[in-house]
Amino acid sequence: MESEQLIFAIIAFTLFIYMFYKMIKDNETSYVILIILQAIGIALNFFEIIFKIKINFIFVILKYILSILAPIAIILLEKNKIPFVEIVDISRAVMYQKLGDNKKAKQALIHLVTKYPENYQGHRRLAETYEAEGGMRKAIDEYVQAIDIHKRDYDSYYKIAKLLNVLDKQDEAAQMLNNLLKKKPDYYQATVLLGDILIDKEMYKEAANVYQEGLRYSPISYELNYNLGLVYTMLNDFESAKICYEKAAQINSFSYNSKYALAEIALIYKEIDEAKSYFLQAIESEELAPDAYYELAKIEIIKGNKDMAIQYANTAIDLNSQKIVPKVKKDPMFIPIIARLIMPFNLEMARNNELEKESQLKQPKLLEKEIKAKEHLEETFEITKNISYTDIEMKNRGIDLER
Repeated sequence: MESEQLIFAIIAFTLFIYMFYKMIKDNETSYVILIILQAIGIALNFFEIIFKIKINFIFVILKYILSILAPIAIILLEKNKIPFVEIVDISRAVMYQKLGDNKKAKQALIHLVTKYPENYQGHRRLAETYEAEGGMRKAIDEYVQAIDIHKRDYDSYYKIAKLLNVLDKQDEAAQMLNNLLKKKPDYYQATVLLGDILIDKEMYKEAANVYQEGLRYSPISYELNYNLGLVYTMLNDFESAKICYEKAAQINSFSYNSKYALAEIALIYKEIDEAKSYFLQAIESEELAPDAYYELAKIEIIKGNKDMAIQYANTAIDLNSQKIVPKVKKDPMFIPIIARLIMPFNLEMARNNELEKESQLKQPKLLEKEIKAKEHLEETFEITKNISYTDIEMKNRGIDLER
């Protein structure tokens, strides 16, 4: 038994000296914890020898792990070019990130990449840390270094493009995304972001090509179908837009934006009943409800249902008087019923109430690209609405207008 303890002591002490030498040589404090743990294991062994006490089996296992197995494992890792310091710094950074202490996480990662500039995980995590605290340019630099180490780090390509877009460098972002999609054409987020950038630049045909290519890999994507519908809308290809919006609505039955767009397209094609059906579904959206009720009021005026038109118009005014009242006053269609509408005495006071309501909206507001497409559809209808109300009533009754 004593010989076994003596052999243990020699091996453990040798490893202890080696680790202590490594710490001094590399000027690396990360070894301190390991050396302390080794010392505990050696102390347990000497406690056995000096006091000739047989310690618990669990403590025997513990002293072997602390004093021999752990140091040997670290030596083997370093032989395979996985330095212990890298493991410690990464672990420390992850721990700090989980605790929400980005400052200490950043310090650990900077220490790591300074000492080991080829450490891929260090650069990636440091980039994410910079990004989290708003240091976008520094984050881009770190993502670039991560890509230099790991050429197939497609996520870093995407992250760089995303940050460039935030920095209003859309051309550079688009170039990065095009390069990424050449390497990995099924990268979904890259497709969506590139399409959004092209829409912002009003390059609608190019955006349509991007979304169409993306749908080859993700045919049941609500987002891609809906975005392609927005692009076709801006290109005045309402037939294609309708197909895309219908697919989007099938994929996501709560896609009220798609249903509102389908209602506007139905109005353009003078499909009044179809438009009404879609607007009635769109009123479920808090954001779209005022406009949907306003459009429903117009449809009822066309149909000659004044009481229903008044009800819809008053609901629209109640939801957003600041927006709806000017539209009602401007649109001659409302002349027959305007005297019976409930107008607010003080639009400014009403506006303040509506701002408070908007702050409490549970649903997200429309994106700029959605607002553009919505306004374009409404403007198109205004241009093409040279409709005789009598003709519409006759059509609704099934009378052939060509006779």
